Amino acid sequence: MLRSRKRTAVAALVALALLVTGAQASGIIEPAGQDYQDARAPVDRRVESLLKRMTLEEKVGQMTQIRLGKLRGNCEWNPGPLREDCMKAVLEDAKVGSILSGGGDAPNPNTPRAWAEMTNAIQKYSLDHSRLRIPLIYGADGVHGHSNVLSATMFPHQIGLGATWNPELQEQLGKSTGRAMRATGVFWNFAPVSDIARDTRWGRYYETYSEDPVLAGALAAANVRGQQADPTDGTAKLTATAKHFAGYSEPFNGHDRAPAQLPIRYLQDTVLPAFQPQFDAGVGTVMINSGAVNGVPAHASKYLLTTQLRDRMGFRGVAITDWEDIRFLVDRYHVAANYEEAIAMAVNAGVDMAMEPSDAAGFTAGLLAGVRSGAIPGKRIDQAVRRILKLKFELGLFEKPFVDVEKADAIVNGADRALARQAAAESTVLLRNDGVLPLSTGVGKLVVTGDTADSAARQLGGWSVGWQGVPNGSPMPPTVTVLQGIKAAAPSANVVSAATQADAVAQAGDADAVVVVLGEDPGAEGEADTEEPALTAAQQGLVDAVRATGKPVVVVLLTGRPQVLGTVADASALVAGWLPGSEGGSAIADVLFGAVNPSGRLPVSWPKAVGDQPFSYDQLRGANTVAGSGYDPAFAFGHGLSYTTFTTSAPKLGSAEVRRDGQVKVSVTVANTGGRDGTLVVPVYVHQPVSKVLTPPQRLVGFTRVALKAGEQRAVEVTFDVRRLAVTAGDVDASGKPEVARGDYEVVVGDGRARFTVR
Repeated sequence: MLRSRKRTAVAALVALALLVTGAQASGIIEPAGQDYQDARAPVDRRVESLLKRMTLEEKVGQMTQIRLGKLRGNCEWNPGPLREDCMKAVLEDAKVGSILSGGGDAPNPNTPRAWAEMTNAIQKYSLDHSRLRIPLIYGADGVHGHSNVLSATMFPHQIGLGATWNPELQEQLGKSTGRAMRATGVFWNFAPVSDIARDTRWGRYYETYSEDPVLAGALAAANVRGQQADPTDGTAKLTATAKHFAGYSEPFNGHDRAPAQLPIRYLQDTVLPAFQPQFDAGVGTVMINSGAVNGVPAHASKYLLTTQLRDRMGFRGVAITDWEDIRFLVDRYHVAANYEEAIAMAVNAGVDMAMEPSDAAGFTAGLLAGVRSGAIPGKRIDQAVRRILKLKFELGLFEKPFVDVEKADAIVNGADRALARQAAAESTVLLRNDGVLPLSTGVGKLVVTGDTADSAARQLGGWSVGWQGVPNGSPMPPTVTVLQGIKAAAPSANVVSAATQADAVAQAGDADAVVVVLGEDPGAEGEADTEEPALTAAQQGLVDAVRATGKPVVVVLLTGRPQVLGTVADASALVAGWLPGSEGGSAIADVLFGAVNPSGRLPVSWPKAVGDQPFSYDQLRGANTVAGSGYDPAFAFGHGLSYTTFTTSAPKLGSAEVRRDGQVKVSVTVANTGGRDGTLVVPVYVHQPVSKVLTPPQRLVGFTRVALKAGEQRAVEVTFDVRRLAVTAGDVDASGKPEVARGDYEVVVGDGRARFTVR
């Protein structure tokens, strides 16, 4: 009996040894200790436990993201129902770890419930056919609300939100967007955009917050905090995305995905700082610039994706490509001879996940080949997968991979319309007013005309249901147009809609005023690029014609960029409403009739001429100061009028001397000297009288919004980090790192100045 037991024990040990050897040969190691499925265990321990169990094939699958179309219909572009054979090829065979819906890639019908049912079904199939039951993460572009969903509330686009100068509002909008997306099973939002707006020819201009990195960074970080806030609805968390890292928004020729030439000093001192606040706020993912910078595609740049992004800026999350961009290293940029080489180039540079929309097997095969040939180190694969798994664990997807389909419609449909109206009203900038505004709600006859007066599609802009805007043939999302908003705000008035110029002129004869609403066709990316970022001849002709009647003319501009105005600049009143979203018409009417006192301030400079590109308030000015060589906008950065008046005192500083790693406290007294309540934006700039390298005449370092009752006066404080004054040292080669120069500086608030010294 004893000998028999010994033989049994030896046999068991041999079997165990063979099992372990076989597991190691296949890349599977069953570790002792804490199991990765234990939600109570620390995330890092769970990650390592799971990573050690994964085969190489399972790891590269986690690094792959495929579009929804590959799972349904004809496994390509036909928007039919989900198909098991399509899902098998992607989720089981290629072991893909992430799915996305590009703009317009929605279920049919396009309802919140249908979204929730679809994402749940995909998640269930993936889990049921995953050896280790690793959940998917589903992504979409919710760039102004959950804007893929037909019935969702769509907020103003970012260029309008930049005009609010209101981080608290951005956080509320982020929370609303996150809540709507999570309810439909989308836990990865490809927003917000931190690119800065410098060239109005570029088709994605409206997706940016500002031309200034401090303003853009502050608003983007607030939006991230809102999106990534802990849920209260029982779902997993959502991750936002900082995009597009970096230098995407200033292509050399103004065209999308075109190469950029950005001096290192400009890149480090102006472009990258807009991203840092998002990283500091803990954004979970970053999307890489689709273009090239200084001759190197961003996806192939270890300098951008590792040296800058990781080592210097401290980002620790997941880096994903944009749409098909690794393949473009071969097809467009020709820096790689084939797809396998391109994959190795991008992954070694720092890409963790590829948005490879159509060819899961091709990407995973190329990645596997790169590892097996030694072109991609195995430790680099583990590094990328470790980041992806950590994200999924931190979001809670292992515990909560599904959503409640019964709640989706109630959470999403028509949600937060009041917030959308507030955001659109705060976005509105009163550019010019000769006294015609605000209009009286008791006005007798009001003519409303222009190509965008009653166009929901133009008012919503791109990334609304579809990529290029609301698709032809689609139902229109619930939207209040400007014409509808005016009629609702002045129910007793005779509001006449004039469809043609001749009709507008004829109707203006006995009208009290004419409102002309002008815009541009919706579009996105390269489709929205333009060589003529200006109002058309027909638009200018319409305004000229109604002005010739002698009636007051109010021009409302619903555009995604500051259009060169021409003769329209002389209208009685000019209102920039940007792309104001679902409640834009109500908000514009609130401003026109004075229910809301406009508080919007330009987040960008409004150029006078098409040739003023690129254009920004902080552009460097040389020794030649003759007319035309300096900053000469139609309306300057920070400009915006009110229906009341304000004064701002000279700034006072908490200390006249500060350290290079210290802070500066700025105090001013602001007063509402008019007869209406209003809100004042107080920008704080710094001027550096002497610098070893050229610096802008002034740089924004901080700001605040102050709501004041009529006649009210209040002291306010703005504190900024001295590190915001850093400039890359060195000669023409910009060989130094960004640092704050010791010496004298001036804080500039309004017309007042105060000097301080950095020691």
